[in-house]
Amino acid sequence: MSLIRTEELILLGGVCEDEALAAFAAAAENEKPEDYAHAYGLLLACDAENSVSAYIAHRILFEDNLFARRAYAGTLTPHIREAFRHDLAILQALARRAGRAFEQLEEECDDMPAFACGEENPLFGDDWASDKTLARLEAFYRTNGYGMFIANKAFTLQQGMLRPVRNTSSVSLEDLKDYEEEKRAVENNVINFIKGLPYSDMLLYGDKGTGKSSTVHAVLNKYADRGLRAVELQKDQLAEINNVKELLSQLPFRFLLFIDDLSLEEKDEKVTSLKASLEGSMNEKSANVMIVATSNRRHILKENFSDRDNSVHASDTMEEQLSLSDRFGLTVRFSSTGKKEYLSIVTQLARDMRLAIGEEELCALAERWAIAKGGRSPRRARQFIDFVFACLAENRAIDF
Repeated sequence: MSLIRTEELILLGGVCEDEALAAFAAAAENEKPEDYAHAYGLLLACDAENSVSAYIAHRILFEDNLFARRAYAGTLTPHIREAFRHDLAILQALARRAGRAFEQLEEECDDMPAFACGEENPLFGDDWASDKTLARLEAFYRTNGYGMFIANKAFTLQQGMLRPVRNTSSVSLEDLKDYEEEKRAVENNVINFIKGLPYSDMLLYGDKGTGKSSTVHAVLNKYADRGLRAVELQKDQLAEINNVKELLSQLPFRFLLFIDDLSLEEKDEKVTSLKASLEGSMNEKSANVMIVATSNRRHILKENFSDRDNSVHASDTMEEQLSLSDRFGLTVRFSSTGKKEYLSIVTQLARDMRLAIGEEELCALAERWAIAKGGRSPRRARQFIDFVFACLAENRAIDF
């Protein structure tokens, strides 16, 4: 039987670095039942049920490779297409070999579990190396991105590398009640960014719980299918901000470089890095990276009481504070919530959740909740509605 030459893979060599597929490749070469049994166990451990062809197709689809990157960017060449076609043929041969081997094992061993070998992914069809399959995969990558960017829209930075955030917020702009002008300002700026029009780095500031971070998450969710992604930086990573922008500038996506709950001490060395990244350094504003920060205060730099003792120094301090905040081209204030605004948000959320409770009773309970929890805000309103929903679902008294 001819060998499956996985070592000849040009673009998809990383697929066979997967432990289960490496085991299948070794089994296909050795033709030993025990090797196939081992590979099958690894496949089941991956929750891939019992189809090696479907598993290989899945691995190909999510493999970060040159064909996928160029397909997304619209810069495929005939040579790259043919290299990808060559690799698809090798990997389909591996899938078919595994399928035939298991058919034989099923015949020889009465207690061998049934093993599926059909090509189950509709993108691949019967012939993985066909023009139709290549066209379908090219269209898939052009729409969805490639590699880890297909199934993930938010990332963190760990040891200089992007790591996906698997459990992201599903909040939408419609879920966030009121603050229409604030949401519109943020969304319009992001739309300009996505379209390649002039845009501004953004500072969203205001009291805690007013929806600053949630607005960023909601805009990301709305425009992820248009190539928008987000990378969250912690405050202690600000010194790396220009390196991160350089990294992201090489990728064909639009990134929100998100810094949540930002506040810095005046003498913090990270202030210099952030100021330079916003404006004024050799690192020009990147076409595909927008800095978005949230803060509870308009002036990001904290002022010490000792700074106020010297009027000259106080003037310098205020100028330093403004020089950082003003480098954000767009500043959006999320104001605190009064009683009227708070109850408006409560009633809208209750309507969305279809809560079976009268408005008068709802508002009275909401006010009690605000007093008990220490204030009114959209976050408090959401927490209250979630609590009421749970009480009604369990048919118990709304008591707190």
